[in-house]
Amino acid sequence: MSRQDHLSVHDLIAAAKAHIREVAAPELLELQQAGSPVVDVREPEEFAEGHLPGAVNIPRGLLEFEVDGHPAVNYQTAEALSHRERPVVLYCLSGGRSALAAEALKRLGFTSPVSLAGGILHWADAGHPVVAHGRLDYAACQSSQHATHA
Repeated sequence: MSRQDHLSVHDLIAAAKAHIREVAAPELLELQQAGSPVVDVREPEEFAEGHLPGAVNIPRGLLEFEVDGHPAVNYQTAEALSHRERPVVLYCLSGGRSALAAEALKRLGFTSPVSLAGGILHWADAGHPVVAHGRLDYAACQSSQHATHA
């Protein structure tokens, strides 16, 4: 296989986004109010630096293993995610990892996984609250998380 036959990470994300649904912050809030779980697929260190209120953390690398209630997952997460017919909202820093995660959940039989368009960066830039180090902080992501990975 030649080098030009290989896909880039941007190609993979674009392909995933063609098969999943992305939502903006207002729709995420509606889904969350209706009881849909919100899952941060970033690494635990990133989650600790700042996350959406009410979100649970299941890192992208563990999602397929833990999404159905692995004992290491908080009982609320396992219970909420056990209903594959309900929407599940996923997000990451900028939307790439959550798009890939939503596509993976579709393959696992989840009927309505959605990804937050633009990730937590767009969420915070729009003035929505972020929980940082156990407290609400509206600027947690804006200053420290403009990173290069999705």
